[in-house]
Amino acid sequence: MSKLSDRKARKDRFHRRAAQTGYKARSAFKLEELDRKLALIPKGARVLDLGCAPGSWLQYASQRVGPGGSLVGLDRNPVSLSLPGLRLVVGDVRDIDPDALLGDLTAFDVVLSDMAPDTIGVRHADQARSEALFERALDIAGRVLAPGGNFAAKLFQGPETQTLLSRCRTEFSRVKVVVPEGSKRSSLEQYIVARGFRAQETRS
Repeated sequence: MSKLSDRKARKDRFHRRAAQTGYKARSAFKLEELDRKLALIPKGARVLDLGCAPGSWLQYASQRVGPGGSLVGLDRNPVSLSLPGLRLVVGDVRDIDPDALLGDLTAFDVVLSDMAPDTIGVRHADQARSEALFERALDIAGRVLAPGGNFAAKLFQGPETQTLLSRCRTEFSRVKVVVPEGSKRSSLEQYIVARGFRAQETRS
């Protein structure tokens, strides 16, 4: 099988699974893999999903947290999704006040981000935009995560990857880089999973 045929087969397999299971996008299986390998989303957790459209990560997280959990999704466009314990916020991640994401919650146990930039096909520019989104997600996580909380976000591999990894290792006790099976082989995307948030201020 050629590399092109192999990529198409992988893509078709995950698209078929998404259709069969009712997920809005195949990206749900990337989160499923991260969670299965690293126990990212505990039962009863309070989960924030940045850039949540079309909602597949929230769908998966809803199953994991169960009826005792809480979900908040942020996207710059309205998202049509109804799940138990879900609150949707429309806004730009670059401008949003993290306190507006908390609402009635005191903190989140998990912050997720599958955000990707509007790519222009220029490698260094796309990498820089991805790094900026990742850093913004990390900034928000630092404001809203409870002590011991978890963070997982997409990042295009680029010149600032090691700097961002170093920051994660300072702020979290365990950090892992994962390229899920569902990621395209030609893609620069990887996921940084950071667990055990070292909060400077106690939140509960």
